[in-house]
Amino acid sequence: MKRKRRITLVIIIIGILFVMLLAVGLFFRDDGTLGGFTSEEGEKEFIQAYDIAMEDLPKPKEEFWVETDFGKVKVYKFLEEGTESRIPLLLLPGKSAPTPMWEPNLKDLMKDRPVYTIDLLGEPGLSVLTKRLKTAADQAAYLNNVIEQLPEETVHLAGLSFGGWNVVNVTLFNSTKIASIILIDPVYVFGPIPLKMIFASIPASVSAVPKPIREKMLSYISGGAETDENEPIGKLIETSMRTYKSKLPLPEKITEEQLQELKIPVLGIIAEDSTMHHSKKSMEVGIENLKNPLSQMVMFANASHAINGEYPDELAQHINDFLGKVETNISE
Repeated sequence: MKRKRRITLVIIIIGILFVMLLAVGLFFRDDGTLGGFTSEEGEKEFIQAYDIAMEDLPKPKEEFWVETDFGKVKVYKFLEEGTESRIPLLLLPGKSAPTPMWEPNLKDLMKDRPVYTIDLLGEPGLSVLTKRLKTAADQAAYLNNVIEQLPEETVHLAGLSFGGWNVVNVTLFNSTKIASIILIDPVYVFGPIPLKMIFASIPASVSAVPKPIREKMLSYISGGAETDENEPIGKLIETSMRTYKSKLPLPEKITEEQLQELKIPVLGIIAEDSTMHHSKKSMEVGIENLKNPLSQMVMFANASHAINGEYPDELAQHINDFLGKVETNISE
């Protein structure tokens, strides 16, 4: 059953917004400098909002830093007793979205296996960027640094929205530890972003535009979901927008030929009512180009791009069933 929320997943709405801005080269143009917080006061405000949002998550079993070629990455490990021997799942968030965005999903996902989350470099979060990420290869390289330094021999990788693009990008980088990947309504993977979404994102992102208009555009982008900046995640993302300036390279659209190069099992999850792509066409592209026999494409009827907040139970069930089949195949 669809869970109607006052989108704690406002983070997904903002993720959509930032992907749109990436698509048209606004806001994230690479001017040769590092992205980061625009002021010390803004960073302090963000950290306070971050800490409050983290209180709604299960308590991490571990939290640590991983040093990469481009900076240090904040990593959390969530673990329930009795699941230690299972292959862990590493979650990559959407744009402008640190670890707290997974609040609707963590409890269900960690019932079956350890779950890692990270704050992406070059995005609002606790990770610290020290060297420019100039290309898609750079983004893949630092994520591969993280994956290689996790203690387990293999991991499953899942990404939501722009995180789905990051998942495919790092997998194509010949990451040897990845057992399977899960793409949750990904952008720039199975198809382009509709032009009307790019236009809708512009007034939603400009602070000079009256707030009621910006909120209306954000609601449209999210497929009609309401936003509430008073909720912890909503407050966190609103603070991110005001206090952090990201300067990442424009994403390179994943081609159909690259999809065919993915030899490991892929679970592609598409939201039927997503405004981020043409859902039926994206399904067709996935079905036609994912070659591993365990790969599958799933359409969530009536779901928007905020799918992980709308259908957390069903999402976890699909993910856990898929990973169970993958691991059965590995053990045979």
